[in-house]
Amino acid sequence: MAERNQVPLKENGLQDGGRHVVALVLARGGSKGIKLKNIKPLAGLPLLGWVLRAAIDSDMFDSVWVSTDHDEIEKVAKTWGAKVHRRSPEVSKDSSSSVETIQEFLRNNTEVDMVCHIQATSPCLHPSHLQNALKIIMEDGYDSVFSVVRRHEFHWKEVKKGSGEMTKPINLVPALRPRRQDWDGELHENGSFYITLLGPHGGKVAYFEMEPEHSVDIDVDIDWPLAEQRVLRYGYFGRGVSLIFCRVSGCLTDGRVFLSVSGEDMVCVHSRDTTGLRMLQNDGVEVGFPIYVGDELLKDVQAVMEQRKLSWKNVAYMGNDTSDATCLNLAGLSGVPADASKEASNAASFACRQAAGMGALREFAEHILQQTEKAKTQMKQDRIDRINF
Repeated sequence: MAERNQVPLKENGLQDGGRHVVALVLARGGSKGIKLKNIKPLAGLPLLGWVLRAAIDSDMFDSVWVSTDHDEIEKVAKTWGAKVHRRSPEVSKDSSSSVETIQEFLRNNTEVDMVCHIQATSPCLHPSHLQNALKIIMEDGYDSVFSVVRRHEFHWKEVKKGSGEMTKPINLVPALRPRRQDWDGELHENGSFYITLLGPHGGKVAYFEMEPEHSVDIDVDIDWPLAEQRVLRYGYFGRGVSLIFCRVSGCLTDGRVFLSVSGEDMVCVHSRDTTGLRMLQNDGVEVGFPIYVGDELLKDVQAVMEQRKLSWKNVAYMGNDTSDATCLNLAGLSGVPADASKEASNAASFACRQAAGMGALREFAEHILQQTEKAKTQMKQDRIDRINF
């Protein structure tokens, strides 16, 4: 199936037709290849956050769920706007299959008519992929759709050691080996998502072809740095930031406090940073300055977010110390000045070249605006009919 133009779900009447459509991400805590892989930061965000942001921003689902057996994964999932299904020990074993876990979820959520199983390890997933795949079911009458990628790979028969057999080509004639441009390649299941209409149906199955640059999977440690570079270039960065939190001491200022002759406390703010604040405000980004530390800091920030009905994917955060690490990990975009603590730097997705009070906030503001523009560009590209482009 070729990619199609995106069509919002509500305009196509899927929800109006009475079907309850959910997205489900399976995120077990006992990953063997990479410990707690599903919430390990990738390009500054928890791995799970990348697919949750794409699913939620697609506006295609009545609800988005994470099935997990781990407290920390549950916390991250809820922070990113998903509901949580606490799976039973019976389906949390190393030997448990995805099918068993999905079946348990459906037994506990009998109102579901269609489920989209999204792999947490597919961080380059975009909302348009889900929108266009669901359109195949909505408009073309298919019952199931799964994602594939086109690959140009030649396959040979495996020969067991000591068997005396010779290997043979499986999908080519060696004497007529084609050039890449003369061969359409083959479609491979890439595991990004599987969508199934529940209940009695005719079993019509279709595939949705994803672009190679968006087909990323993570299984072992060596996959991680490659996936990070791919995400930074081809990942979905959301619809932009609505609110930024910035620590005053250590970000907006260099942390020093001056005393006036009259005994009043004074701080020094760089003109570049005040310009950066104005740039953000002119782009409609609200600026907040949290005043607490530790657990109180997180509560203060989340209270403001709840008041404005925002989730972390729409929030940027700039901090410089260990106490900022939690907020830096959760924020959709996060930044630190050049002289930030090691803990803060490890938690952030963007490290400024400038130190605190010396233009670092302006630098992070420019980064935010660049990512916002990139997100807008991606949304326009998602609407391109790639068949006729």
